[in-house]
Amino acid sequence: MPPVAVPEEPSKKKLRVAIIGQSTFAAEVFKLLQRDGHEVVGVFTVLDKGNREDPLATIAAQNGKPVFKYKTWRVKGQVIPGILEEYKSVNADINVLPFCTQFIPMEVILHPKYQSICYHPSILPRHRGASSINWTLIEGDTTCGLTIFWADDGLDTGPILLQRSFPCTIDDTVDSLYNKYLYPEGIKALAESVNMVANGVAPRIKQTEEGATYDPALFKPETHQIDWSKGGLALHNFIRGLDSSPGATTFIKPQNKDGVDKTSDANIEIKFFGSSLWEAEYETEGDKLFITGLNKPAVVHADGLLITANDGIKLNIQRLKVNGKMINAQNFYKGSENKVSLDLTAEEKQFIEKARDVWKAILRIEIENDTDFFASGAGSMDVVRLVEEIKDISELELQNEDIYMNTTFEDFYNAAILKQRGGSGSKEVIYDGVEMEINKMKIKFPTQLFINGEFVNSDGGKTTAIVNPTDESVICKVQAATVSDVDRAVKAAEKAFGEGEWSKISARERGQLLFKLADLMEQHKEELATIESIDSGAVYTLALKTHVGMSIETWRYFAGWCDKITGSTIPISHARPNKNLTLTKREPIGVCGLITPWNYPLMMLSWKMAACLAAGNTVVMKPAAVCPLTALKFAELCVLAGIPPGVVNIVTGSGALAGQALADHPRIRKLGFTGSTEIGQTIMKSCAASNLKKVSLELGGKSPLIIFEDCDLDKAVKNGMASVFFNKGENCIAAGRLFVEEKIHDEFVRRVVEETKKMSIGDPLNRGTAHGPQNHKAHMDKLISYVETGVKEGAKLVYGGKRLDRPGYFFQPTIFTDVTDNMVIAKEESFGPIMIISKFSSNNLDEVIRRANNTEYGLASGVFTKDVSRALRVAERVEAGTVFVNTYNKTDVAAPFGGFKQSGFGKDLGQEALNEYLKTKCITIEY
Repeated sequence: MPPVAVPEEPSKKKLRVAIIGQSTFAAEVFKLLQRDGHEVVGVFTVLDKGNREDPLATIAAQNGKPVFKYKTWRVKGQVIPGILEEYKSVNADINVLPFCTQFIPMEVILHPKYQSICYHPSILPRHRGASSINWTLIEGDTTCGLTIFWADDGLDTGPILLQRSFPCTIDDTVDSLYNKYLYPEGIKALAESVNMVANGVAPRIKQTEEGATYDPALFKPETHQIDWSKGGLALHNFIRGLDSSPGATTFIKPQNKDGVDKTSDANIEIKFFGSSLWEAEYETEGDKLFITGLNKPAVVHADGLLITANDGIKLNIQRLKVNGKMINAQNFYKGSENKVSLDLTAEEKQFIEKARDVWKAILRIEIENDTDFFASGAGSMDVVRLVEEIKDISELELQNEDIYMNTTFEDFYNAAILKQRGGSGSKEVIYDGVEMEINKMKIKFPTQLFINGEFVNSDGGKTTAIVNPTDESVICKVQAATVSDVDRAVKAAEKAFGEGEWSKISARERGQLLFKLADLMEQHKEELATIESIDSGAVYTLALKTHVGMSIETWRYFAGWCDKITGSTIPISHARPNKNLTLTKREPIGVCGLITPWNYPLMMLSWKMAACLAAGNTVVMKPAAVCPLTALKFAELCVLAGIPPGVVNIVTGSGALAGQALADHPRIRKLGFTGSTEIGQTIMKSCAASNLKKVSLELGGKSPLIIFEDCDLDKAVKNGMASVFFNKGENCIAAGRLFVEEKIHDEFVRRVVEETKKMSIGDPLNRGTAHGPQNHKAHMDKLISYVETGVKEGAKLVYGGKRLDRPGYFFQPTIFTDVTDNMVIAKEESFGPIMIISKFSSNNLDEVIRRANNTEYGLASGVFTKDVSRALRVAERVEAGTVFVNTYNKTDVAAPFGGFKQSGFGKDLGQEALNEYLKTKCITIEY
């Protein structure tokens, strides 16, 4: 029998309507009938659940309509006379039964002039009975629908007034069908049906028995039991058919990862939710779960519980209720997880109180943090109401499963806030790490790899000792990543990019998450600076201002860019007689790999990763092996900020192993690297050979600083020293060679030596220290060798050049003069506090520029002069990505940074940095 479809028309006649039913569904029908001008003369619904009134009763009372609440309409099969008389007193023209769970006597059904119409969530005559929508899924129907029929004394057998049909896919659930079709379309269909009755056009089409089914109600526990002998498709349909409530059920023996406990006679009840057919060709890895009736053990893995039916078809389960406790299926063998401890903003605290009011309105009780939604009487329709009302107060799109998985109020608001921030996890940040009392504070940081939102050990079990350069003591041992660890991290990043929450949130929401991350870094800045000091030797005050301070600025800058990345429209020739529209989209590249150096551990991470995430990518990052600790602390802050799992992954370890694995990985689409030119060349080859991945390189430097005689000499001395000694010389843009005009050369050298002698060298945590230890021993040894080379070549060592006689990697700031262009120290980067000074004559500007450019490096440069024209000529002709005029080291998060020639290509910072992590797609439309 084809569905009846009648055009919707407003009612010409107004009817007196009695509504018999319950739930939000019935309340919405009430609103539409009122809208259409019908008079609701009475509402008949169920008794209150504790202090909680049914939504239909609530809205009726708010509109001043009579409300009648009955436990039952009959006793021993006979209508209760008092109830019948109360019903008759409203003098209704028609009964409307939306979502009615009670048995209504025929004396009531037939009493009104137009009798009664009833809503049913199936295409009658198929799936008659109380569990029709469940059976639609259990039977694997490809079409679902609803029927409005004239009630009779049969079981959903009355004549049909109106029907609607909708597609039903293999992935649909009870909730998805209700939310997409049966709930919104059912409400409209009932209102339309009343109008059809009022207009005299409502048909009464007798139901055929052809294709009719009478399906049993799924109320009793035995109806929920899974029959594991059935095929995989039937199992999937059965589980999704019971997905909303009460869940498909089985019993297993107590067991752990090592196997079944054969000594126990106990049974564990498990209910299954969130089934999907498994289409992946590869075998998943995980822990075995033995289920009686299955030939092959199920597998607890990273994405759920994988079940192989006895016919070979596989299905994946997302959620389990184990002895009454709902958990994510992948956590079956994990201990009970602790609640997250969130740093709440003022707005988030306001949201909690608004959400508390919503819960109170639904449950009609005072709401404490441990109030359980379902234990307090809520049902499946209350879940729908909660989802909708939360959307109204916060524009937050929750799913029904968010409520099923977080049944107490505290769990609920934590999950909701994490989702607002873009996250989906609810775990405390748990890791193996180190706690220390140092620098007048307590610090704590992880020592494990950070993959898919969790701190985990390396597959290889190896560790790297992290040494404090101040006293050469071992701070801790950090996990060393293997190739398989890198692969695991890339897969997590790929999933987060393609399927995870990161791929679903808007650009503005992404920006809000990055702002939250920056706020957390601000809150932890003293701790981060302390970790940076003990790990890399950075002077604490400098770490606070630059290493950490500029990192925070970088995250805030790029957080602001998230929703400002736009394409363009381009006029092209039309394909006459049609027209064309061409537009471009700027899209994220995908999974990006980042490899950062040891001189500014946190800042280099931030310079690259902030732009990468702002563009919408996910990342696998390898910090320098010798100082990874702030990167790992940063990962902890990512969890607290609500960054979804898999978006940020940190793999610590050696460059030769973990770094090379990133360069070689075929699923990484972009690699950003800062380090030496030699390693950059190797990486570029690997990127080309592996999958031609995009690459940006910020490499070595030998930056020239030209100081003319007309400069402000005080300023030139101060900035000249900073250009070399800033951050112990471990600075990629450090001035590798100073060209000082001969007329002021000797005075410049004298002043520099004098001021250098005043520099306080010592513990970087001491607030008065200006110069801390070099980063690690191998680098200090290299600096000693570099100085020896300069002396052998004939350069004049006028100050320093030695390791200090004390524990730690302390190297005395060093000054060379009489350096000629052919010397090794004039051509090669020291990356340390070694000042190289050469004379020049201003009579030949072209010559000094030629000498400045006589290097394969081109990262930065500087010029000091009061002659603006001369400064601009130098700036124009010098071959460097950055030119400083009458200043040095003045970088800013809004200014692009990157080099020329063998100093690499690509930019960090500024709007241009986004280009490194975006691709342009061109779309042409003909119309």
